[in-house]
Amino acid sequence: MKAVELFVQCLENEGVEYIFGIPGEENLAMMDALLDSNIKFITVRHEQGAAFMADVYGRLTGRAGVCLSTLGPGATNLITGVADANMDHAPLIAIAGQAGTNRLHKESHQVLDLEEMFRPITKYSARLLNPDIIPEVVRKAFKLAQTEKTGACFIEFPEDVADMEMTADEQPLWSKQPVMPAPAQIRIESAAKAISEAKHPIILAGHGVVRAGASEALAEFASNLNIPVTNTFMAKGVVPFKHPTNLGSAGLQAKDYVSVGFDQADVIICVGYDLVEYHPYLWHPTKDRTIIHIDFEPAEVDAHYGVKMGVVGDIKQSLQCIAELASPHKGELMRPLRDALIKDMNEHADSTAFPVQPQKLIWDLRTAMELEDIAICDVGAHKMWMARMFRCEHPNTCIISNGFASMGIAVPGAIAAKLAYPDKHVVAVTGDAGFLMNSQEIETAMRLNTPIVILIWNDGGYGLIEWKQINQYGRPSHVNFNNPDFVKYAESFGAKGYRIETTEDLLRTLKKALADDTVSIIDCPVDYSENMKLTAKLGETVIHL
Repeated sequence: MKAVELFVQCLENEGVEYIFGIPGEENLAMMDALLDSNIKFITVRHEQGAAFMADVYGRLTGRAGVCLSTLGPGATNLITGVADANMDHAPLIAIAGQAGTNRLHKESHQVLDLEEMFRPITKYSARLLNPDIIPEVVRKAFKLAQTEKTGACFIEFPEDVADMEMTADEQPLWSKQPVMPAPAQIRIESAAKAISEAKHPIILAGHGVVRAGASEALAEFASNLNIPVTNTFMAKGVVPFKHPTNLGSAGLQAKDYVSVGFDQADVIICVGYDLVEYHPYLWHPTKDRTIIHIDFEPAEVDAHYGVKMGVVGDIKQSLQCIAELASPHKGELMRPLRDALIKDMNEHADSTAFPVQPQKLIWDLRTAMELEDIAICDVGAHKMWMARMFRCEHPNTCIISNGFASMGIAVPGAIAAKLAYPDKHVVAVTGDAGFLMNSQEIETAMRLNTPIVILIWNDGGYGLIEWKQINQYGRPSHVNFNNPDFVKYAESFGAKGYRIETTEDLLRTLKKALADDTVSIIDCPVDYSENMKLTAKLGETVIHL
C-alpha cells in the first residue's frame, strides 16, 4: 500500500464527502488514489474558489470542508479562503502537494515553506515527512478543525512521501470529537443573579450559537426571561426574526436601533460571540456595563470587553441552567425598537424607483425565496443592507463572511451550499466587483449541474468604499470601473442571463430564476445613493426613540 492510499483512507474515515481543488504535478499520486475512493473530487477553476467552497461547506454542515492544491502558487491561492474560514471559525482542512523532500532544504523551483506559511492562519499546520505519521496527523487536523472554536488546519504532502510503499499494518485512527464540558454551577448562579437584578439587559448573539446548535435554546432563554436579542451579521436567524424579542442585526458601525438598545442596557449578555464579528468599542464605548460572557472558551482580552462573569462550557446547557434560576423582565425596551425596525423594513416594499433601491431589492428577494433557502452574501455595500434588512427565520440561511470579510466568496460559496443542501434554493448575493473575482466558477457550477441564482447588485464601482470615502473625506477616489455585458457573459457559460430593466421586473425575474434548473445570473442596477440617506437616517431617527 502506498502512503497516499492510507491518506485517502484516513479522509474517508473522517467522513469526507467532497474535496474541492485543482490537479497539479505534485499531487498526481493523490489524484490517482481518489479514483478508487468514494470521495467526490470537485475540479474548480481557481484555488481560491476551492477554499471558499470548503469554507462554506464547513460552515453549513459543521463537518470540515476539504480543499486541495499543488505546491507554490497553487497553495498560495488557497490562503485567502483558508484565512476566511479560520477567522470565521468554519471547519476546514487544506491540503497542498509539495516538492520531494530532497528539494526542501534549498532554493528550488516553486518551493515555499508551506507549513510555516499556513501556520499563522490555521489552528494546526503540519508537514508529512514520514508515511507512518499520516493517521495521527489527519486525525489531529480534523479533531482541531471541528473542535470549538472550529477553524482551519493545513497538511503539506511531499510528492515522494505520497508514493512511498508501506506495510498494511497502519490504519486510520478512531474518529471521535470531544464532548463539550458542562458549565460551572457557581458561574451559572452568578450570571442568573446579575440578569435578575438588571434593569435593562440585552443579548448579543454570535455565530457560536449557530455552531453549538443552540438557536432554539437561545430563543427560549430570551422568551422566558423577556430579554431583547440582537445578532451579529454571522448569526442572522439564530433567533427567528418573527420572534418578539428579535431586534435585528448589530454591526453597522453607525447609530441604529440596536445601538439604542446597547445605550440603554446595563447588562449585556454575550452568547457565542467572537470579537471579530463586531468590535466591542462600537457597542460598548463607555466600558461601564456589566458583560456576561457565555461561550465555549474564556473571553478574548479587549479593553472594551471587560467581562464581569464568564460562563464557559456547553452553550445550550448554560442557557438552560441560567434560565431556570433567573427572573423574567418586563422588556420595556423591546417594543418601540422592534416596531421602528419593522416599519423601516416595510417602507420600500412597493417602491418602483429605478435603479432599484437596496431596500426593495432585499424585499423582493426575501419574498421570492422560501424561508429555509440559503443566501450566500458577498462583501460590499450590499452586505450592509443584507445584514440589516434581510429577514431570517432560521440560522445558516444567510451566510455572511464578517471576521475576515473577503470579497469573492458568494459564487463558490453558493456552489458548496447547493452541494451540501441540494433540495434548497441557493442565491449568491454579490456586487459587480465581488462577482468578477470568482465568476470563473460559473463553469464549475454548470459542469456539476448545481442550479444556483447569482443576483448582481450592479453600480459600476466599489460602492462600499465610495460610501466610506464620502463619509470621511467628502469625495470619492478611484472607485469606478466598467463591467462586461453580464447577460452575454452568463450565456457564454451556457447559463441563463437576465437584466432588470424596471423595478417591476425584479420579483418575477427572481421567481423565474429560482425555478430554472440551471445557473441563472440576474444583472440588477442598484441605487446606492440610498447609502448616504441611510447614514443620515441612522444618525437622526434613533434620537427620537
